[in-house]
Amino acid sequence: MEQRHLGRTGLRVSRIGLGTLTWGRDTDEHDAADMLKAFWEAGGTLVDTADVYGDGAAEYLLGRLMDGLVPRRDLVVSTKAGSVPDPDRRFDGSRGHLLAALDASLARLGTDYVDVWHIHAYDPDTPLEETLHALDLAVGSGRARYAGVSNFCGWQLAKAATWQLAAPGVRTRLASTQMEYSLLQRGVEREVLPAALDLGVGLLPSSPLGRGVLTGKYRHTTPPDSRGASEHLAPFVEPYLDDTATRIVDAVTTAADGLAVTPLQVALAWVRDRPGVAAPIVGARNAQQLTAALSVEALSLPDEICRALDDVSAPVHRYPDHDWSTL
Repeated sequence: MEQRHLGRTGLRVSRIGLGTLTWGRDTDEHDAADMLKAFWEAGGTLVDTADVYGDGAAEYLLGRLMDGLVPRRDLVVSTKAGSVPDPDRRFDGSRGHLLAALDASLARLGTDYVDVWHIHAYDPDTPLEETLHALDLAVGSGRARYAGVSNFCGWQLAKAATWQLAAPGVRTRLASTQMEYSLLQRGVEREVLPAALDLGVGLLPSSPLGRGVLTGKYRHTTPPDSRGASEHLAPFVEPYLDDTATRIVDAVTTAADGLAVTPLQVALAWVRDRPGVAAPIVGARNAQQLTAALSVEALSLPDEICRALDDVSAPVHRYPDHDWSTL
């Protein structure tokens, strides 16, 4: 699998990442092992998790598999901290919480360091410089090799990345930002992606298949074994089952038919090769689904197909995103 630099850093990652959102909850150890082995054998390196996935079970399971199945040195492990199960405070970006969460993640993963450590979301109740100081301490202590953020809007990302760049050698530059990005969700193109490109921050798209909808499996019905039929994940899928999404999925399916590939491959290749993207994070349910996603490695979409998909999925971006003089 082709490797790409993560942002403006020396770290290289596989251009498809493996997500572990359902590990330890919907994905058992057997399926997780099959997926990690298939991913590793295909040349994949980037494995993404978080301290809240499965209430810590995803990290624990990944740690067990690194201990006996896949060498730790062959993987680029990314985890996140900052989300908390508190209805009154969804995110805690305080230095104390973040560093304690990192220590707990390392214990579950059974490793001395993570390759990339992300702040899971912006915390409006904590000064941003305090949150970012936790990244500096983590990298300075060797517990994290690189640092990034997740779910920061455009101004938040720009402020954070610029703050870190203001003291080179003292503060850790942001390597990456993880955001939802697909043909069904192009909101990052307004401000997040331009900021990331300008500041040298690599984009790691989550839900690159539109929460599974872009595979086309929901075109006529909801498969009983799908996330859309799952009690706790159905609300996650439902927003992408509207008329707009149907039109985009139909276009993806038409493109796939013309290229003699699958809608999954078309949708994933589109987001993988967007400017600024380092590696889409794919969250498969089993090894068969993952293998289907990894088969995209051999596919590059023709320019005319990309333009057609761009047009059918284009979000409305007006002032101030475009030059005001052209409006």
